[in-house]
Amino acid sequence: MEKNDSYNIENTEQKEFELKETDQQNDQIREMGQVTLDKNPEKHRVELLTIIGEVEGHESAPSQSKTTKYEHVLPKLAMVEDDKEIEGLLILLNTVGGDVEAGLAIAEMIASLSIPTVSLVLGGGHSIGVPMAVSADYSFVVPSATMVIHPVRSSGMFIGVAQTYRNMEKIQDRITNFIASHSHTTQKRLEELMLDTTQLVKDVGTMLEGKEAVEEGLIDEVGGMKEALAKLYELIDARKERKKKVNPFLN
Repeated sequence: MEKNDSYNIENTEQKEFELKETDQQNDQIREMGQVTLDKNPEKHRVELLTIIGEVEGHESAPSQSKTTKYEHVLPKLAMVEDDKEIEGLLILLNTVGGDVEAGLAIAEMIASLSIPTVSLVLGGGHSIGVPMAVSADYSFVVPSATMVIHPVRSSGMFIGVAQTYRNMEKIQDRITNFIASHSHTTQKRLEELMLDTTQLVKDVGTMLEGKEAVEEGLIDEVGGMKEALAKLYELIDARKERKKKVNPFLN
């Protein structure tokens, strides 16, 4: 009888712990679209990061807008780098773009991580979403997704002098240079796509569908969730093998 009571207590405590863990995970998904994936057969611990809607920077977006706040993403990426139990990062993107400084900050942090990273563009990876998509070690795009490449624009007060134009040019160069250095396209080709006047009705630039983004060298491969996770596991295993060669005593 005592054994049964002890078993029941342990079983109840275990269930309460699992429920609490599930609630915490659901809260994390609800608040920031982030969750840890660790139920795979290889037991790889992968952190999921979603970048959706508008990338919010120094100014708050309208309350009706779906946003990704960079002040949430940057600390999260720092935690991912610091946590040695996390083996990889999967980034899901469906973004219209947003603040240039915030987007580039996120892209630079993803690119500087020591763990394997894979990005997957779903729906759209527009504007400053392009640097974030290519910042990963390997990138995927679903066939129906689109990516818009267009020149930098500014909101608010605009002073009509040559210095303003040069400043805009420098900002644009930072973006195209980052994309070119993390993908298989060139800065010259990106500028050509940015300045195309034949595609968009109310804008200058180019809209690329999934396969076209791969053909242009922006994205590595057309694929979905299955392919993205498989590639990430492959990169994680390859990293472990490299570490074993350096230190054969590692588990």
